Amino acid sequence: MYVDPPAPKPRQHGETPPISSTGPLDDPQRAWEFNPDYQRLVVAWNTVLPRLEELKTVLDKAYALAKSPQTWEAPVGERYVKDIREWRTRLSAYRHAVLTAISDEAADTPRWVQTTANAPHAFQ
Repeated sequence: MYVDPPAPKPRQHGETPPISSTGPLDDPQRAWEFNPDYQRLVVAWNTVLPRLEELKTVLDKAYALAKSPQTWEAPVGERYVKDIREWRTRLSAYRHAVLTAISDEAADTPRWVQTTANAPHAFQ
């Protein structure tokens, strides 16, 4: 089984953007906003994860029923158990690939981006 990669962290209440300037004359002050691309990754993770969990639960239930001796009396039942086991393995690999792709992109995407909106400008 695979271990889920770290999830992108949603914006926390009271979280503030990073401050890059050290003094008032270093750089013009910039306004910051939570990166919409990073927020998209948070939403993608929160959308995909419950659906993958639901699929896993359904396959686990089908696997348990297929392994039950009350379900199959014929040797043909083992074929279905083997098929469901393969589906579970493939779903696990798919889950790992999807969550890793989201996690890797989130790791490469800055949480905060500078914007010129609402920034102070001289001589307007």
